[in-house]
Amino acid sequence: MNKRRQVLKYLIFDFLAAAAAWFLFYTFRKVVIESQEFDSEIFNNYSTRFYLGIVLIPLFWITMYYTNGYYKDIYRKSRLIELGQTLYISIIGLLVIFFTLILDDEVANYKNYYNSILTLFGLHFFLTYIPRLILTTRTNHRIQNRKLGFNTIIVGSNEKACAMFTEMDSQKKSGGNRFVGFVNVLDRKSFLLSKYLDHLGHAIELTRIIDQQKIEEVIIAIETSEHDEIGKIINSLQGKNVMIKVIPDMYDILTGTVRMSSIYSAPLIQISHEIMPVWQQNLKRVIDVVVSFFGMIILLPLYIFLAIGVKMSSRGPIFYSHERIGQYGKPFTIYKFRSMYIDAEHNGPALSSKNDSRITRFGKFMRKSRLDEFPQFYNVLIGDMSLVGPRPERQFFIDQIVEKAPHYVHLQKVKPGITSWGQVKYGYAENVDQMIERLKYDIIYIENMSLYVDFKILIYTIKTILRIEGK
Repeated sequence: MNKRRQVLKYLIFDFLAAAAAWFLFYTFRKVVIESQEFDSEIFNNYSTRFYLGIVLIPLFWITMYYTNGYYKDIYRKSRLIELGQTLYISIIGLLVIFFTLILDDEVANYKNYYNSILTLFGLHFFLTYIPRLILTTRTNHRIQNRKLGFNTIIVGSNEKACAMFTEMDSQKKSGGNRFVGFVNVLDRKSFLLSKYLDHLGHAIELTRIIDQQKIEEVIIAIETSEHDEIGKIINSLQGKNVMIKVIPDMYDILTGTVRMSSIYSAPLIQISHEIMPVWQQNLKRVIDVVVSFFGMIILLPLYIFLAIGVKMSSRGPIFYSHERIGQYGKPFTIYKFRSMYIDAEHNGPALSSKNDSRITRFGKFMRKSRLDEFPQFYNVLIGDMSLVGPRPERQFFIDQIVEKAPHYVHLQKVKPGITSWGQVKYGYAENVDQMIERLKYDIIYIENMSLYVDFKILIYTIKTILRIEGK
């Protein structure tokens, strides 16, 4: 499945629908309302305001849809939910447009306002929803007919796993799962599920198998005797961008834990990864891009000053780059102003200490004020990082941290950041034990993520920079 192409289809149709709605509404206002009410000549031309609106208005609507999370999980859309989303955003967007663009128009009486609002709402809603309905219906039919599907792996190998697989596989219309195999939890001589699916390995290899098979969904269908392992399994999946579902028991069903998302799929409990409302996640990304873009422009004189300072402090390149691990365990290249002498790690990776002789004098100033991190605005701009999030680490140190603190993988649920609560509260760590000590702050941040918390962390980070009091 090509998700980018599918998103592009929705974007194109949404843009064209918004442009067409504005064109028809603008024409309606000039030809019907203004011509009749003010006895003016028949409208026969379009102003600069019209041409500006035909571009900016569609961009406004697309921003509204994006912020609301409409373009997320593009292949898992419900037509009924889509109807509600389109209706809700159309009303909110219409109110914004009315109070910013339409309210100042000259009208003969207030009935003209009602006519304008109803006309714009009707044009925009129907021109937007009808193409969406066609696209979503076509996609859903392809999924139900098994022409499209999500690569799925089953964790489990015996009676419950077999019952769940045969129930889902025998359905006339598919719920979207394309089963590629299963992994076992406890070692046995044989597995009942091997009659139906390929055995891909043991559950301890699950993360490797997910990457290898490009898995999008994991269904946990283990036996009662294997329930002690479920915590380890879910914990190992926290750093992966996959949907996790678990077979419920009757208690889960009676207490309302099981939510029906599709009338064709088996009843399963979905373990949610969402740690922020979708609109906050998307607005956080918008803020990241805007702040990083303008930050790189506004801070250009500071960049030049720091570049000169680095160059004068010691021989070597101005920037330092190396590989770190980002969201869902994906490696990326991070950029910093070089604060150490070249070949500082010729004996292997090592954390810096308070009186580290590898750090230049100018480097100590940059590290105390966090100025060496400023090139990471570029990492934020291209989507590898966020302004606020747990600091990314190298795989070399992650392996050591996970041995002592397996819950570190929870940090990989979110994008790493230029600054974090752990960085503000604790500062740079000098060894793995200090990394683990700092870890608790980042775990608490993830459990309480919100734009409000992000703004507070940014404020304290700015104070650290201005006071040059970083550790």
